[in-house]
Amino acid sequence: MSTLKDMIFDLSEANGTPGEEGEISNIIEKYVSKFAEVKKDKFGNVTADMPAGEKTILLDAHTDRIGMIVTGIEDGGFLRVAKCGGTDTRVLAAQDVTIWGKEPVYGVVTSTPPHLSTPEDAKKAKDFDAILIDTGMTKEEAEKLISQGDRITVRCPHGEMENGRIFGAALDDRAGCAAIIRAAELVLKEKERPSVKLLFSGQEETGGDGAITGSFNLDADECIAVDVSFADAPDMPSEKCGKLNKGPMIGVAPVLDYRISQKLKATAEAKKIPYQLELMGDSTGTNADHIAISKGGIRTGLVSIPQRNMHTGVEVIAVDDVESTAKLIAEYILGGGLDA
Repeated sequence: MSTLKDMIFDLSEANGTPGEEGEISNIIEKYVSKFAEVKKDKFGNVTADMPAGEKTILLDAHTDRIGMIVTGIEDGGFLRVAKCGGTDTRVLAAQDVTIWGKEPVYGVVTSTPPHLSTPEDAKKAKDFDAILIDTGMTKEEAEKLISQGDRITVRCPHGEMENGRIFGAALDDRAGCAAIIRAAELVLKEKERPSVKLLFSGQEETGGDGAITGSFNLDADECIAVDVSFADAPDMPSEKCGKLNKGPMIGVAPVLDYRISQKLKATAEAKKIPYQLELMGDSTGTNADHIAISKGGIRTGLVSIPQRNMHTGVEVIAVDDVESTAKLIAEYILGGGLDA
């Protein structure tokens, strides 16, 4: 029987950059189809319906991961690329990558040795226009397997650390996907609960289009969006960060329904689930911003999993924070949601 950690690793290893979420959507379908009917819409979103009471609570997490897109093939088999989502150029040099062509092709982002770098080179990361990927092939060989528009992801085998922490690529937001699957499993057998709909949305990393279209098509009375947020580390502003192993971060922001935030907080305290607050004076930078204004508006809350090294190939989370996120959401649902 797979554990929550196994599921997170399974989800995080999958391809699925914005607009190319096919592989990850199939893996999510494998898990969710065990307890609910799964559908896929025209935009590539994965949805599932768990009917029960009259009220409907929507749970959302995004499936896509950051990456790159091939814009050209140069002499020597080097690839020109553009970012696909919020890829951080500061950590790309010398990274090994997978090019998702006619078959997977492994490559390496080029890096200038320090002996040949100028003082100016040392002060800044390369612009994306200057990044090249070495495929080890000739141009002619590369063109047989790789085309403009193919996607690229950083390779990073997952691993475990002390204190129940794990690392890997795409934990943003595959950890969130795992959390809402786990929450759905926790409420599955309870009959006296609101109906639940699951939305695994695409293209969050390029603007949240999947959440916009997906939530429009799903009639919901309220929503809880799940994403990752900043976890503290040296030189990070503590007021903007949560802590690993201290529970989910309950969002408070103008776009979020304050009563949902308060109900989540009260639920955590009543059920002795560890939690933290994430206070934001503007938008949240997550799908919650889009779902809240879908159709005539959907009352929306946000629960985030603390994460270090966001938008890199070695993102770090604590598995117990994912479990606590799932438990909090499940207890909120079993408590009837807002106005119960």
